[in-house]
Amino acid sequence: MSWTATDRYRLRTAPSGLALVQDFLNTKAIKTHGLDLLSDADLARPWAAEALAEWSRVRGAEVPGFTPGSGDLRPLRDLRESFVSLLDGDEAAVEKPIKADLAVRDGVVRLFPSGAGRQWLASALWTETLLAQQAGIWQRLKLCRLDGCRSAFYDVSRNNSGVWHDVRTCGNVANLRASRERKKALS
Repeated sequence: MSWTATDRYRLRTAPSGLALVQDFLNTKAIKTHGLDLLSDADLARPWAAEALAEWSRVRGAEVPGFTPGSGDLRPLRDLRESFVSLLDGDEAAVEKPIKADLAVRDGVVRLFPSGAGRQWLASALWTETLLAQQAGIWQRLKLCRLDGCRSAFYDVSRNNSGVWHDVRTCGNVANLRASRERKKALS
């Protein structure tokens, strides 16, 4: 099994290329669990290498080399916040049009990311978002509702009603808080 940002939080990985979007969102530090992988180029490089290798394996496509430098970190964090906004139902800020390529392989038209460096990564993330929306699985990628967590998880509940990445941890904390508030209000 590969090591990704999502693995470090022991979360179920989203299917297909949507896993890249989930992993990108999970580069953010959660509570006291791990560092923000986009805070330093030395942390971003191994994450990018592993995440893109996994995307390449899943998609059966070549990945252009992308080695994030210090100049890429702020734009990548801003891009991550655009995806957070999108999942929160807010307007996602995109600084310029995103480009992608169409190609025919084995009689099937496929959409591929284009560009170089972080532009390629942005194209890959938005391409996977579009494909997930078209496949009807985008709505299952969610952010944990517990403040301080907000990890990106793939909801596998039958009716797509999950709100916490783990009911036993974040769900328990939220339910305990709510119970204490109810008891306090009754006193």
